[in-house]
Order: sequence, then C-alpha cells, then structure tokens
Amino acid sequence: MFPKPKPLLVPNTYAYESEPMVKATGFREYDARWLFGKEINLMGVQALGMGLGALIAELGQKQEIVTGHDFRGYSASIKYALMTGLMAAGCKVHDIGLAVTPMAYFAQFDLDVPCVAMVTASHNDNGWTGVKMGANKPLTFGPDEMTRLKEIVLNAEFKNKAGGSYHFHENYPARYIADLTNRPKLKRKLKVVAACGNGTAGAFAPQVLEAIGCEVIPLDTELDHTFPKYNPNPEDMEMLHAIRDAVLAHKADVGLGFDGDGDRCGVVDNTGEEIFADKVGVMLARDMSAVHRNAEFVVDVKSTGLFITDPVLQQQNAKTTYWKTGHSYMKRRTHELNALAGFEKSGHFFFNAPVGRGYDDGLVSAIAICEMLDRAPGKTMADLKEALPKTWSSPTMSPHCDDEKKYGVVEAVVKHFEGARTKGDKVAGQPIRDLVTVNGVRVTCEDGSWGLVRASSNKPELVVVVESPVSKQRMHDMFDAINLVLKTHPEVGAYNQTI
Repeated sequence: MFPKPKPLLVPNTYAYESEPMVKATGFREYDARWLFGKEINLMGVQALGMGLGALIAELGQKQEIVTGHDFRGYSASIKYALMTGLMAAGCKVHDIGLAVTPMAYFAQFDLDVPCVAMVTASHNDNGWTGVKMGANKPLTFGPDEMTRLKEIVLNAEFKNKAGGSYHFHENYPARYIADLTNRPKLKRKLKVVAACGNGTAGAFAPQVLEAIGCEVIPLDTELDHTFPKYNPNPEDMEMLHAIRDAVLAHKADVGLGFDGDGDRCGVVDNTGEEIFADKVGVMLARDMSAVHRNAEFVVDVKSTGLFITDPVLQQQNAKTTYWKTGHSYMKRRTHELNALAGFEKSGHFFFNAPVGRGYDDGLVSAIAICEMLDRAPGKTMADLKEALPKTWSSPTMSPHCDDEKKYGVVEAVVKHFEGARTKGDKVAGQPIRDLVTVNGVRVTCEDGSWGLVRASSNKPELVVVVESPVSKQRMHDMFDAINLVLKTHPEVGAYNQTI
C-alpha cells in the first residue's frame, strides 16, 4: 500500500517526510516538470516511478527501462527515488549515470531497451526538475500517455509487483561518444567554440568535437550546477552574447552552444552574429536536400517562413510540413512522415537515417553543422547565412502566465484572430493572408509578416515569435499587434525578453 499523492505538503513536517506530494500541473503535454521541494517531494518522485512502471505494463511494453540524470545538485537523488518506484513496479532498470538526454535515447538502441526515463529539467532554472519519458524508441510520450500517467499517479493506481532489478552501466558515455565519432574526420580544420553554460554537455561536447577533427575552444564547460554565468539555454541572448565574445576573441569559424541536457544546439557565426535555430535549419535543409533529392522536412510553427519560400529549397524539390512545437510532437511527426529531418526553432533537431536515429541530440546537430561547413570549402558560416533570403525575426519571447490560465488565454487569442479574419479586420495594418491553429495561432499578413502565440508546454509562460520578410519595422509592427491583444488579458505578465 502506498499513500495517494497530495497536491501540497508543508516542508519540515511529518507529513512532508512520510507522504508523497505531486502537484497536478507538473504533468505537461509531453514530459513532466516540477519545482523540486515546492511541487514534488522525493516520495512524490517515487510515486511517479511506480506510476510509470504501471503505465509501461498497461501499454503492453516490456518493463525494462534506461535511466540517467543531468547535472544539478539534486538530480541524482531524484533519479534514485524514481528508480525505487520503477523497481517496485517490477521494472528492470538500466542506470547510465550522469548523462545528456540523447545519451539515454541512444542507450535504448544500444542496449535494446524499449523504455526511457531521463531525469532532467533541461534548460529550466535551478529549482526545477523533471523527467523525459518514452516507451517506444525513438519516440517520447505525448498528451495521451501523459494524461494517463497523471491519472495513475494522482489516483495511486499502482500495480506494484516483485521482479524489479537494477543494473548500472559503468563508463557508459564512452559508448555514446564512440558511436558519435565513428565517422570520417573533417577535411577542413574548423576552430569551434563549444559553450555549455556549466551544464551537463560540458562533460562530453569538447571531446566529441575534437574527435571529428575540430580545434575546440571550450567555454564554460566545467560542471557547476549553480550555473554561475547564465542558464545553459542557447535561446537566451545572454548565452549567445557570451559565445559571440568568445568567437570574436579567438577568431573561430563557428560557436556552438548546448543546453542543460544536451539535446539542443545554438549557433553563432564567425562574425559573432547569432543565427536562430530555424535559420540554421534552412541552411541544413539546403545542404541535405542537395544530397538527397525530393527531401521532406518537418518544422514547428515557431519557425521561419523560408522553409516554404526559399528558392533553393524549391529548386531542390524539398517539401516542408509545419507542425506543433514541442520535442515530442516534432519527433513523432518526423518519424511518421519518415522525413529526412525535423527542425524546431528552439534548437531541437531530429535527423532520421542516414544522419541520426530520429531523436534530438545537440551533438548530432553540431556534427551536421560542421559537416555542412566541410562541404562548403571557402565559405564561412556567415556566407551560408547571408545566402538565405533576408528576413527579420525575433528570438522566442515568453511572457509569464500561470499554468492553470495559459491555455484559456491562448484559446481566447485564437478566437480573436479567427474573428478578425472572418470580419476582414486588418492586423498590423494589413489583411490576414493565413491562419495556422495547429498549435496556438500563427497569423500571417498579406506581405508575409507573421506572429505566433502559443502556450509553453513546460513552463508557466506563453510563447511569442514574430518575423517579417519585408523589414525590421514590419517585424516590430507584428509584435505590437500581437502584444496589443495579449494586453487585454490581465493574466499575462512580464516578458523574459523582447525585441
């Protein structure tokens, strides 16, 4: 018998130490995220493990699972609590120790284990924890599995049984690194800044890049879970600016930044200019579709319109589908369509064969970028960027909005723009050309300028992105138009960054 989880318990009490606490909002669309200590305790994590073990059995999958943990002061203890629950549910647990998330995905293939539970809060600030889960490689859970897991855990529908076991795989990273680097070395000597924000990737990224033939300039690669410089998030301008400074100081060919759990890669060119990940995706799509004719790509709704309008991609008969933002959605859609690759503006890239195995890995992305440069002798990263049609685009901007309120706000914003189109109202001074509502709302004006509003899948925030193929002013016009609508909702708070 295991107690039913409570939504809130007070620390420094008997109940907090003897009962599981699990806040319902931690079960998100495709993974789980909580503030450790405030929204979940260790017994709550144990309950999550029991629930995950029960769900795996319910899905008809073999109860065998890979676990690993990212580099935070509390991640190891959370993983051990999770493993206790998994073993109580009858699972055989394969522990790979400290790992980047894609190392856990790789282990599913390498060890022939069907399921995965990676303890990580990704790029979230310290204090957050979470688990990325899957039971069908290379895919991770979507809303159906997460909803059922939530029901099992919160209602204590555990099916615990004997038979669980534990196996630790000593020095597992060596197998992952060997797999990544088993390829011909680059012909071109590239000088690369490898920036890790003191996160988990620092233990692995420099040696992988060196092994493929790069000269590596390490930047904040020392493991330090206090993240003394900045949060390891290559979408944040603070990290991108630190990479810029290092690129310029060392006259590097490219700067590559990895997030806290190593499944994303941010890029700064040789002039110190950041290249947002969707534009990097267009550059890689150009490179890959030149080699693989009639290539198909999947991109998320936050991404640039160039995937449709770029004349080089059109000439190479590349086809692109826009899909929901989120690593789990994108991974699944790329897999379903057997697309050559999927690109997400956040920097999650999904390469199917022959480049990858379908899951997101920041180091696979970094290698693909280096190989793209290798195939373009005499051209710099800036040259490849400048060859793209010019657009003005914002970083991902996130105004605060409580988890309990954000979906209602987005639903109202969708209805607003649907109503505007029906009535023929203008947005930013122009008629609406197109609305995409597969994930929030992406409203495109007649001149191709567009703005997106959606709910963040893993934080109490909204997500806002704008772009214009016309001018910087039109990009600002779109932001003003979107922001004017959001200001009518008092639930929407301050932005983390704006243009």
